[in-house]
Order: sequence, then C-alpha cells, then structure tokens
Amino acid sequence: MTVTIYHNPACGTSRNTLAMIRASGVEPTVIEYLKTPPTREQLQEIIKKTDGNIRALIREKGTPYAELGLDDMNLSENALLDAMLKHPILINRPIVITKKGVKLCRPSEVVLEILDNPNIGTFTKEDGEVVQAQKS
Repeated sequence: MTVTIYHNPACGTSRNTLAMIRASGVEPTVIEYLKTPPTREQLQEIIKKTDGNIRALIREKGTPYAELGLDDMNLSENALLDAMLKHPILINRPIVITKKGVKLCRPSEVVLEILDNPNIGTFTKEDGEVVQAQKS
C-alpha cells in the first residue's frame, strides 16, 4: 500500500500519526509540507478528497490566520488557497493519503480508518494516551 503523509515533525499529532502508519507495517512517503508545500493543484485535490471544505483544512492556532483576516467568511476559496500556499503553516496537519482515502488525521487514530492494516495493537501516544486499534 502506498501511503503519503503531509507531516510536520514539530507536531505531536503528526508524529503519532506517522508512528501509527509505521506500526501498521508501512513506510510512508513523508512530505514535510513546511519545506515542500503542496502545489495549488495538489491542495485542491486534497480538499476535494477530504470533504470539499477548505476551512476544515485551515489551521488557526499558531498561524497568521487572524492577522490575514481569514476569519472573513466572505473570502473566496481562491483567496484561502492563496493564503495557504503563501503560508504553508496554515495547512492543518497531518494529512494522510492512501488508496482508501484522504484524511486530516486529528486525532491521530483517524489514520487507522484508511490503512490496509489498522490492527496495530495497543499504541501509546507521546502524551501517554493509549489507543487500542480495532481488528479489521
């Protein structure tokens, strides 16, 4: 199975998601999106394949969201895309792409819904929270 993760190594949720993917037996393609942001076309495809709601993929916390006025509900999708491409930190993470789907993996265990082998047993997140994966 080919798995791609748009990853930020400074994010605990992203690190936990990557660890869960690896625990499933897959070594994913890791894209550190702050260093290598998606293209406009890639980002549009991700938005389309999640739920089509661009705002669901915009991160507010720790970003220039407020300073850029992105809370204005009258902004077009193109204006939001422009902001995300200019400031990749606005792209919420981690985003995982598999043949089963595309998900924003918040919380990290959402990734189990789109892995071929979601039975990773008991997984302990960095913060000590224990996730018990369901057998498929």
